[in-house]
Amino acid sequence: MKTVAVIDYGMCNLDSVKRAVEECGGVPVVTDRAEAIETATHIVLPGVGSFRDGMHNLKQRSLDIILREQVVARHIPFLGICLGMQMLATKGWEGGETEGLGWIDGEVKKLEPTGADRRIPHIGWDEVIVARPSPLFAGLEQARDFYFVHSYHFCCRNQSDVLAQTSYCGGFVSAVGRGHVFGVQFHPEKSQRAGFQMLKNFLSV
Repeated sequence: MKTVAVIDYGMCNLDSVKRAVEECGGVPVVTDRAEAIETATHIVLPGVGSFRDGMHNLKQRSLDIILREQVVARHIPFLGICLGMQMLATKGWEGGETEGLGWIDGEVKKLEPTGADRRIPHIGWDEVIVARPSPLFAGLEQARDFYFVHSYHFCCRNQSDVLAQTSYCGGFVSAVGRGHVFGVQFHPEKSQRAGFQMLKNFLSV
């Protein structure tokens, strides 16, 4: 049985993530409590909002410490979604320079429009092109559409951490991964069949 701690730090409507995890065969536990996180087989960090507010809320609840213990020290599989992916970075600039979790080297910067038809925030369905093999994309076609809502993007320092890219606004990293730590800029819980396949893949890690 896969017990999934869905981290509640006040930055996301968690119902859709919870339902998606259930549909994919996991047992979701929406929580900010250390005891529940410590017994989970997998951890999901969703999020919508600013980098600064997200890190503030994590630290205010001491969740950054609990997550480091479980993910970095104990190697519990981790998936960051949207803001949850961005906070894996060394630092972010939304709301001012802010230190991130620092599990994947890089910075989170604002998307810059490359034309009049390239609006920010980037909202809607867009292609995700796999950059290197990963269990996260097992069974998925090379160019599948996923659902995005964001104004900032993750600039990885090391190309080896890039799992997938999307061409919007000159191109940005849409998935990152290092070992058992994964992050996606899109919302798998809102991406129908492809998103659910990805969540099933994560639960199999």
